[in-house]
Amino acid sequence: MTALTAAGVSERARTFLAAVSVAADVLELRPDYRVLVMVAEGLEPGAPDQVSDELLAQAEIRARSTLGGRAPEDLPQVADWRAAYRAFGAKPQRTRPSVEALLRRLDAGLPRIDRLTDAYNAVSIANLVPVGGEDLDQYQGPARLVRATGDEDFDTVAHGEPAVEHPKPGEVIWRDDVGVTCRQWNWRQCTRTRMTPATTNAVFIIDGLAALGPDGLTAAGNDLASSLMRLSPQAAIAGRLIAADQPCG
Repeated sequence: MTALTAAGVSERARTFLAAVSVAADVLELRPDYRVLVMVAEGLEPGAPDQVSDELLAQAEIRARSTLGGRAPEDLPQVADWRAAYRAFGAKPQRTRPSVEALLRRLDAGLPRIDRLTDAYNAVSIANLVPVGGEDLDQYQGPARLVRATGDEDFDTVAHGEPAVEHPKPGEVIWRDDVGVTCRQWNWRQCTRTRMTPATTNAVFIIDGLAALGPDGLTAAGNDLASSLMRLSPQAAIAGRLIAADQPCG
């Protein structure tokens, strides 16, 4: 564990961050896995605006340049995630890692959702990392990355209606005390903790595997912090890095 900074955030946010954990059997599955978890308070939410559109447009240019006409799965960073999905039984051609799903939408241009979501999507495609953003105030207990038992609740939408699904046993999931917050490592977030145009306190999860390189998570985290401060100059941000060789409790 590495504490990046906790200055300025509330005691509640510091407590949440300190309690984030990654289960040993997940790290056994991928010993090269590292995660940077960031909390941000005092954010200024809202509809997409000129600043958030600029962040996403610049990231789209950078991502297209990196791809250079290749398919997303031909990038080592994406191929690594496909292998990680297969390791717990997922089929990445059907349920794609989040960064691959975004990269596949580049030709048409990524949708503009809200200013905070657009900012973290920009970091994802620019840095070739899965990034998730959720409403910190909707969490019940800390975030934990675990292998599912199969009876955890996952709040979602099916056929336009609220629904509750369950992960497959052994699936890698993020969860809190209530249920699943994200299925298949970084494939799909639940509705309960999702970020909305009213979110002012958020948690961001940036996932890394070996192909990202030793400094990739730090670069993505710095990129995200910079973007959030452009959008919300008064925000307070803190982060924590967890890796297999750094006990996470």
